[in-house]
Amino acid sequence: MSQIRMGGFQPIPPVIKNLIIINALMWVAELTFKEPFIYALSLHYHASPEFGLWQIVTHMFLHSPGSFFHLLFNMFGLYMFGSTLENLWGSKRFFIFYMLCGIGAGIIQLLANFVEITIITQQFAAGNLAEGVARARAEAIYNGIALGASGAVMGVFAGFAYLFPNTPLMIFPLPIPIKAKYLITGLILLDLFGGINPKYGGGVAHFAHIGGALFGLILVKTMNKNNRSNFY
Repeated sequence: MSQIRMGGFQPIPPVIKNLIIINALMWVAELTFKEPFIYALSLHYHASPEFGLWQIVTHMFLHSPGSFFHLLFNMFGLYMFGSTLENLWGSKRFFIFYMLCGIGAGIIQLLANFVEITIITQQFAAGNLAEGVARARAEAIYNGIALGASGAVMGVFAGFAYLFPNTPLMIFPLPIPIKAKYLITGLILLDLFGGINPKYGGGVAHFAHIGGALFGLILVKTMNKNNRSNFY
């Protein structure tokens, strides 16, 4: 029987190791081939002529070319929380889980963008939004892109928090540990606030994070339906 280790540094399981390598290579490719490469693989609004179905998958392997920390933090989170899940489930099951979380994140982001443009259109038609403001907000969505593994990683963290809810986690700069179940709840609430209030969103695809977490919880609950006693 394999030993499951939680927290701290542990050997990198094969799927996570390969995911880290792929994401790192894709980041180097972004720096090399620049905008044409990035725009072809990032997630565009579904009505944009730049949108392609493959982007629902490929966007999760890209990161901001101007920020190495975007890549670093996502891969560190994948390693910290995903290692336990891959060791627990096995590589094939974890890989499917990770991919579905990332795809789910992309789908929820597209739905959120559609809803937001619908609301903008309705507000403009009702005279509650100036034409210039409505146009600027709609064009920002229509011409915007989403990229990054954050949604998939949020799904991984949500799965970890569901299975190991009372695991204490140290989060800088907080001086005390926080249980995983409280931390994931707090992160989801922060993303919900940022998603509903775009002026505080900071250019982050908050609904992609929420989508990844939602898919992660649904998947792990379904996979764990015969063992309901560990969320306490």
